Amino acid sequence: MRLRALLETDALGLRLLGGEEELDRTVRGVMTTDLRDPSRYLSGGELVLSGLAWRHSAEDSEPFVRILAGAGVAGLAAGEAELGAVPEDLVTACARHRLPLFAVDEDVAFATVTEYVVRQVSGERAGDLAAVVDRHRRLMTSGPAGGGPDVVLDLLGSDLDLRAWVLSPTGRQIAGAGAPLSPARAAVLAGEHLAATRAGRRSPYRTTVDGTPYSLFPVRNVGRGTTPTAFRDVRETVLSDWLLAVEADAGDWPAARLDLLQGVTQLIAVERDRREAARTVRRRLAQEVLELVQTGAAPAEIAARLRVAAPVLLPGLGTAPHWQVVVARVEWAGNGTDTGEGGAAGTGGTGGSAAALVEAGAVAQSVLEEILVDPAWTGPGTGAGADATDRIAVAHTEDEAIALVPLPAASVDRVPADPASVPDAGEGALPGGADGAEKPQDAPAADPGLHADALLAAVRNPLSAGLADDGRLTLGVSAAVHSAEGLRGALEEARHARRVAAARPGRVCAAGHHELASHVLLLPFVPDDVRRAFTARLLDPLRDYDRRHRAELIPTLEAFLDCDGSWTRCAARLHLHVNTLRYRVGRIEQLTGRDLARLEDKLDFFLALRMS
Repeated sequence: MRLRALLETDALGLRLLGGEEELDRTVRGVMTTDLRDPSRYLSGGELVLSGLAWRHSAEDSEPFVRILAGAGVAGLAAGEAELGAVPEDLVTACARHRLPLFAVDEDVAFATVTEYVVRQVSGERAGDLAAVVDRHRRLMTSGPAGGGPDVVLDLLGSDLDLRAWVLSPTGRQIAGAGAPLSPARAAVLAGEHLAATRAGRRSPYRTTVDGTPYSLFPVRNVGRGTTPTAFRDVRETVLSDWLLAVEADAGDWPAARLDLLQGVTQLIAVERDRREAARTVRRRLAQEVLELVQTGAAPAEIAARLRVAAPVLLPGLGTAPHWQVVVARVEWAGNGTDTGEGGAAGTGGTGGSAAALVEAGAVAQSVLEEILVDPAWTGPGTGAGADATDRIAVAHTEDEAIALVPLPAASVDRVPADPASVPDAGEGALPGGADGAEKPQDAPAADPGLHADALLAAVRNPLSAGLADDGRLTLGVSAAVHSAEGLRGALEEARHARRVAAARPGRVCAAGHHELASHVLLLPFVPDDVRRAFTARLLDPLRDYDRRHRAELIPTLEAFLDCDGSWTRCAARLHLHVNTLRYRVGRIEQLTGRDLARLEDKLDFFLALRMS
């Protein structure tokens, strides 16, 4: 398409400020940016959309326009929402470099311009490329009639023979054509995408999983409600952005096909923005309930607010649900917090300074919303056409996110009769557990709802890649409560559990309410020097003996305590004769001066093993 066509479309509301003689330039794509230097993201022929957040003084316009002109862009469209009228210094710089300049009225969303350009550019492509994007409007329609992103991915498969999936940062499949990816493979691809994003690699990111090549395309924000992704610290978006995974190696693709896939990601980004906007009501409800709980409002007032929230979060349920509270915190080194991992501060490919603080609460809110998405909630009884994301209500403070999770009352009693029937969360089990199918084997049978270890297993590996060496995510999960009176206690319980998780090593850690009633609550807060002295006194003699004689006294001690001191069960577990086991236990007692027949000594050994 030609630049001239933009002025002929009244719906875009564009005004030409300069460069009339250049309006026959060809537009090959569109890009939204507020980076001072976006050159590495430009390939030439783009219409650049900018909110002008990069401009701090009149002197900033000349270098910005010079970079665009050098990259061969078709034109610049400047939004008037940030500064009002487009500054005269920008008009002068564009005229000097013969770069066409348009003004975008503040009532026109960048997404509208993006959609129009993508449709026009894609519609001009020949053959199979045009066939995919010509029908892109079906993407914008939610529900069974339009099909959403799945329709575009179906067209990629039928017209270009490309299998593709839209994935969340945790590896959850949002859309796909044909057979779904296995949860384990989707998690690997999500982790590869997050690692490449943090490293600042240029997309598409190419990787191979079990011999199959994949190309990963970021789905970047195109909306006007927030600062454009290109201008933000990558740590603000890396843990919440979607990706398009294509089963192919894009390394030898022609430019036309790469442009097409970039256009598809822009269309999917519009769908992502639509879903993000739909969460506004639920976020507000959660914020209102949280404020009432934290300010000590009367239970009757909180209960009234919950009655408003329940139909929104669980339409068609008909009965008051139980509730859980989940607290999350994301911390970055160099952001006023210490990750506890010794990671260096850095933005990992932002191209900017690490000095700017990341809005930790907002980041944690987006991450927690994704973690808590449970497709099991789209089943019978949750309302026709329900979307899994419609069950999430997350508020945030300056440094933490707090989720109010509704549990249908029926799910509280729905617990698997056979613990062996519970799927292994480490193999990609979904994190919700609201229907009773996701209970970890070590959870109490009567404990309904979300479980910290299931959440952790589902998201730890991919999100650790996005946190890289300078970030941490910690989660705390409360027990289920059935009334407004219980919410304040649930909030404190979740916060205490999160602090337990924060005392553990690892990039992603979680703890549940059941750990607050055991020694697990106390151990993380034992000072390091006390911990080292206590464990050394009891275990170092055994470790030294094992090193010299390969006697396996430490594994024997662990097994003996795990079998509650039963000689028969412990011998069977270790495949030893009972007399051999008695000899080893005797050697442990001789080396440490302790008596494993005494409860006090058993307890000391147990704690020493846990702290080590």
